[in-house]
Amino acid sequence: MLELQGVSKIVAGKPHINATDVTFQKGTMNVLLGPTSAGKTSLMRLMAGLDRPSTGKVFWNGKDVTGQRVQDRRIAMVYQQFINYPSMNVYDNIASPLRLAGRDRSEIDRRVRETAAMLQLTPLLDRMPLELSGGQQQRCALARALVKDAGLVLLDEPLANLDYKLREELRDEIPRIFRESGAIFVYATTEPEEALLLGGNTACLWEGRVTQFGPATEVYRHPIDTTTARVFSDPPMNFSACTKAGDTLTFEVGAKVAAGGNLSAIRDGDYVAGFRANHLRFEKPNGPALELKCQLVASEITGSETFLHVRQGTSRWVALVHGIHHLTDGTDVSLWLSTAHFHLFDTHGQLAVQAAYAAAA
Repeated sequence: MLELQGVSKIVAGKPHINATDVTFQKGTMNVLLGPTSAGKTSLMRLMAGLDRPSTGKVFWNGKDVTGQRVQDRRIAMVYQQFINYPSMNVYDNIASPLRLAGRDRSEIDRRVRETAAMLQLTPLLDRMPLELSGGQQQRCALARALVKDAGLVLLDEPLANLDYKLREELRDEIPRIFRESGAIFVYATTEPEEALLLGGNTACLWEGRVTQFGPATEVYRHPIDTTTARVFSDPPMNFSACTKAGDTLTFEVGAKVAAGGNLSAIRDGDYVAGFRANHLRFEKPNGPALELKCQLVASEITGSETFLHVRQGTSRWVALVHGIHHLTDGTDVSLWLSTAHFHLFDTHGQLAVQAAYAAAA
């Protein structure tokens, strides 16, 4: 178990990581999700012992390891830029950390071959890194990290530099590798879809602060504030101010809807509705819904779907609609939003009531 208690990192008087309390259990996959410069790498360096926290402590299986050298910890790290020794073949690359640790030849051979089999590298053990594809090179780097029998494996955006096909291939493999190794995996990414595909737990980061941590699907469906909702949505979640008065919810764009069901229990006042791009559609859904009359700013066809960038007053939203739609920029469009598909946040950004679809999931 890895536990961070009040861990922070201050550099030149500026907080890179705010005081953080988080616990990763043995044998779990944990994703650090956030935009560039959110603090993912900084937090990983504190976990690894590469940096010492400005405040707080790091515990490994109940032992305070805050001041312990990284060399003395059972930790492996794989970076975005996969690193292999170009003068060594795959076998020797994987074996290198065991040789440095002084393990005997028979143990080295056994563990190299077991790890190579786990990562489907057995036929490639005699090849040099430059003879491998990008995905094979990254698997070699992963194997070198895993062969150390590390209790904690840190993966800092390890697939970011690979092409789409290789990323999909390794995304499927990493959860299997994780299950077989039994280590704590911490995986950094900027992509919400990747966090959901990898499963396990997700910690959302924003400006050096963990906004929410828990099972990935729970954090996705039940964001506790607008920051988490924005981070864990791609495109970022859309927002619109609204006011509840009695049994009516009125949006700043003029649309009104009955405040029934899960909306009836909240007090009258001002709120912010949050809804994801895929919940906006051209067709009116069954049940209570809002019609949002907008102006099209731009559209992007992705193959089987179309992204619509629209404007309504001072609000800018993105819709993801099924099918290919050839629309002219500047034209008026009507989009529908079911009342079951928006969260309500208070004016401080905290969740007031979750969307009905999420509550039922």
